[in-house]
Amino acid sequence: MASNDSDVGGRAPVIGLTTYLEQAKQGVWDVRAAFLPQQYFDSVTAAGGIAVLLPPQPVGDAAAAAVLDGLDGLILTGGMDVQPELYGAERHPLTDPARPDRDEWELALFRAAEARRMPVLAICRGLQLVNVARGGTLHQHLPEALGTERYRIGGGVFATNTVEVVAESRLAGLLGEGALDVHSYHHQGIDRLGDGLVATAATDDGLVQAFESEGDQYLVGVQWHPEENREDRRLFAGLVAEASVYAAAKRHSAVSA
Repeated sequence: MASNDSDVGGRAPVIGLTTYLEQAKQGVWDVRAAFLPQQYFDSVTAAGGIAVLLPPQPVGDAAAAAVLDGLDGLILTGGMDVQPELYGAERHPLTDPARPDRDEWELALFRAAEARRMPVLAICRGLQLVNVARGGTLHQHLPEALGTERYRIGGGVFATNTVEVVAESRLAGLLGEGALDVHSYHHQGIDRLGDGLVATAATDDGLVQAFESEGDQYLVGVQWHPEENREDRRLFAGLVAEASVYAAAKRHSAVSA
């Protein structure tokens, strides 16, 4: 387990994780509540970061900025489908009902994080949202587009798929190049890649499984679910390390101002 003093100043970097807003039951209560599987924030803390949950809420530039003021890194997590209206497509019958509250909130957070050059890790739905934010499009139902159910076998059971990581990519620096087995649970995927994004992993059917941003901005997106592999925290460790650098630079700027 990584140390919790990753930051050069002695404080662990604070990582924000977006959440669901779902109907939930606890005892006599049956209410809408923020929800995120424990595996996500366990992965952050195991990598040496401090996890903070970011449920959907009313969007505004001031709200996103206020949240990001207290963060050193951002994780866009998995969840329901991104609205096809956001990339100009007609809704497929099997696309999830729209979740405009989450889409709008996460788009605001991502765009504000980009403006600050804050490190970002985008997971499954998060990768799809970033692709749309960058002007890309999605396949709304992969079994129809690719003729396979290999990415979502159902029943809450993660499928195992093999992706090929591109050599000399940021992802290869974290995970190594070549074949990698990953946990999949999605029925949508990248169609047209967004502006300024570079594919860094794919499956043998050509589906993009990971990307990163051109240049030196730390933006890593993966279509799979790394939080499901307790034996491999390297993607989270990579984000926490970059967040430590970001936090140190932020403190230095504050002192110099």
